[in-house]
This record gives sequence, C-alpha cells and structure tokens, in this order.
Amino acid sequence: MTEKNVPAIIAETGRLLLRELVDDDLPGLCRVLQDSDVTYAYERVFSDREIGSWLKRQIQCYAQEGFGMWAVVLKETGKMIGHAGISMQVYGDEELPEIGYMFEKEFWHRGFATEAAIACRDYAFAVLGMDTVYSVIRADNVPSRAVARRNGMRITGTAFRSVMGRMVTHYMYSIKKPGT
Repeated sequence: MTEKNVPAIIAETGRLLLRELVDDDLPGLCRVLQDSDVTYAYERVFSDREIGSWLKRQIQCYAQEGFGMWAVVLKETGKMIGHAGISMQVYGDEELPEIGYMFEKEFWHRGFATEAAIACRDYAFAVLGMDTVYSVIRADNVPSRAVARRNGMRITGTAFRSVMGRMVTHYMYSIKKPGT
C-alpha cells in the first residue's frame, strides 16, 4: 500500500496495470475463482470464504515477501479482469518462485495473460533480483502452456500435484534471467 491506502502499482504494460490487491477486489476475484471454466485446473470453484482468506494472504505476502498475486486492471476501462503474480511454491525439497495468472473468460485469447506474465517475469528479474522463475502448468492446459512459451519459458521438468485426491501431471516451465 502506498500513501492514503492507494494500492501500489507493480507494473504497467501497453494495456494493463498490475497493482496490489485490496479488500475491495473481492467481487472481482469471485468472478474469476467461482467460474468452473477458469478454475478447471483445480477441478472446483472456491467459496467466498476461501477467496477472502486467499485475498488476505496475498496482502500479507506483500509485507512479508515483497510480492504476491496482483490485480490485473485493463487500463482502457479501469476494470479488474483477473490476477497475476509471483508466489513461492514447494516442489520436492525446493521452494520456487512461480508465475501464475487467471482471467475472466471474456478476456481469454486476447494476449492479456501473456502480457501480464511477461510483466511478472520482468519484475522478478529487475526488481526482486530473482535468477530463475517458473510456471507449473497442467499437461492438458494447452493455452497456459502457450503463454509460458511466449514468456520465453521452456519445459525443464515434470511435477505431480494432487488435484481432488489424484495425482495430475504438470510441466515445469522456467526461464533464467539473461546473463545468469
């Protein structure tokens, strides 16, 4: 948060603003996280309570880690259309910075996920000083895998995540900071 409780702008692209989430973003998050098409990788939608708890954790992450998931706002209209950002995820015995994103369906297939993912990657390298970032994506999530490739990432491994009690194959994409 900046002065006067105005959410900090994290990144700006040609069409998007990435900014810290605030409590008032709960309805926008619900539009995304309660749409079964959007959350199909989780094979369920999330309750208002779960989303509210997740929102509070993101706000805490800003203070504790200096990053988290951010609101993605369409500059042209000021509407929040999804969220994207960086979260630390455990894979095996490692904790890795993962770029993730989710958007309302009406904003799919228009390049917004790629634009936001690139902004997250650049922020991770330039501001956070990270050397490598990851995106771990279900093997059957072809559109998100394409976003990872457009973000300069390549498959560097396979991970298995429990989804609704069964193990699901995910591809681990990564990109290193240039010069490392």
